[in-house]
Amino acid sequence: MSFILENIIRDNIKALKPYSTARDDFKGGDISVWLDANESPYDTGVNRYPDPHQRALKRAIARLKGVSPEQLFIGGAGSDEAIDLVYRIFCNPGIDNVVAISPSYGVYSVAADINDIEYRAVPLRSDFSLDADALLAACDAHTKVIWICSPNNPTGNAFDVDEILGIAARFDGVVAVDEAYIDFSEKGSVAPRLSGHPNVIVLQTLSKAWGMAALRLGIAIASEDIARLMAMVKYPYNVNGPTQTEVMRMIERDISAQVAEIRSQLRLMSCALGRNPLVRRVYPSDANFLLVKVDDPDGMYDFLISNGVIVRNRNTVPGCEGCLRVTVGTPEENGRVIALFDRAAVEGIDSVVRSDAGSDAPALSARSCSIRRDTNETHISVVVDLEGDPAVSRISTGLEFFNHMLQQIPHHGGVRLDIDCKGDLQVDEHHTMEDVAIALGQAIDRALGDKRGIERYGFVLPMDESRAMALIDFGGRAELVWDVPFTREYVGDTPTEMYRHFFHSLAVAMRANMHVVARGENNHHLIEGVFKAFARALKMAVRRQPFNYSLPSSKGLL
Repeated sequence: MSFILENIIRDNIKALKPYSTARDDFKGGDISVWLDANESPYDTGVNRYPDPHQRALKRAIARLKGVSPEQLFIGGAGSDEAIDLVYRIFCNPGIDNVVAISPSYGVYSVAADINDIEYRAVPLRSDFSLDADALLAACDAHTKVIWICSPNNPTGNAFDVDEILGIAARFDGVVAVDEAYIDFSEKGSVAPRLSGHPNVIVLQTLSKAWGMAALRLGIAIASEDIARLMAMVKYPYNVNGPTQTEVMRMIERDISAQVAEIRSQLRLMSCALGRNPLVRRVYPSDANFLLVKVDDPDGMYDFLISNGVIVRNRNTVPGCEGCLRVTVGTPEENGRVIALFDRAAVEGIDSVVRSDAGSDAPALSARSCSIRRDTNETHISVVVDLEGDPAVSRISTGLEFFNHMLQQIPHHGGVRLDIDCKGDLQVDEHHTMEDVAIALGQAIDRALGDKRGIERYGFVLPMDESRAMALIDFGGRAELVWDVPFTREYVGDTPTEMYRHFFHSLAVAMRANMHVVARGENNHHLIEGVFKAFARALKMAVRRQPFNYSLPSSKGLL
């Protein structure tokens, strides 16, 4: 199909004589007295009107985007101003319509309603892929615009550039491609391919990856003719002076490290949330957020809110039933979200919402994890908070001496530890001690996250007439070296032969290399010294060094 711009511009826009600002008549010269715009003559730093055409800003953004300044429209309300202008330029109220993918960004629909334009939503496929034939089939003679958000909000996936341009080639109206999240995607932008596609408008923003959401600056990249139309219809001073100045300063920064960290954190969150039993699916994302399908979206949303974390509940959006949209934050914020999901899985959403609402229990920190482990022999829940209050720890395994040993971990390790185990003690102690070790190790491993900034190693400790040494290395290679000779078969209600197995299972589960050596005459003191040494070594190894974002290694970052 052939695109003819004149055919789709509203008649009143064709006839429009744009407003001429006081400075539009000024062609240059050495002016020192400005008396043309009825401004205040007293210098406040903002007493003069800004450049209505943002010439310097357009040159700077053009260099950044690899386009000509004449192809740019700069909006003062993020991309939303450009969205509204597309309706006002091309769509006749009460007559024309637009077609859009669904689910997608809600402002397209709202702007259509404001401008009295019929909005036709075409569902994506079940895997959120683009159905080009369905989009085009929804068009008729009065369809002026097709909206495609890529990467799409809220699904997170980006569409193939060739597929988008194929739609544009088969449509004689405007294809508006919203690339608000393009800086996070590795699938490429449509913008470098605009030549030969005069009906495509690319919308971008500096609000997301560039961290300028409060400045509200959006960008439209299009043919020079469309960019000129948008500049003609916009209000005269749509981007204020301080914003223009600040944006020019901020786009000189290198944001590649921040973008890389967000991508890395997105992968980490996707993996961690994907293992959570309450999560049905984590959808692939090319953006800085994840769409997460859960069993009880409203309950999970309320639970997160009650713990000071807000996400976007998309449960009522067609195609996103059961879903929450979770933005990638700082590593600490992401760790807190993962920990809260884990806690909800262990304790149940209803119970944690009720307990949080009716108690002063401390919230979990970012470096925490909840694990639920159910086998034929045991049912175990473990909460580890590496920065929590040891005093609120609760341990119950059904083995009193084992409880006493495990209590040494929060008391001497300075961590919060909750363990609740119901096991087949009528048969043997083996499964209880083994499964507690596995769940505890997994919780410590996940609470450490990517381990950046930790000390990594830990040592220690004397215990009355006994002495115990525990060495820990969280480098990722699981191993146990055990040298602890007992002279009795039991200490309290626990078999001494199980302690080597306990620490071996713990080392494997927390992916740590552990060496444990102890000597002493009293078996009670001997194993208690081992647990205390382990706790002190753990405390040292998990300690974070401020502003150190690597894992110590002579070989570089592990």
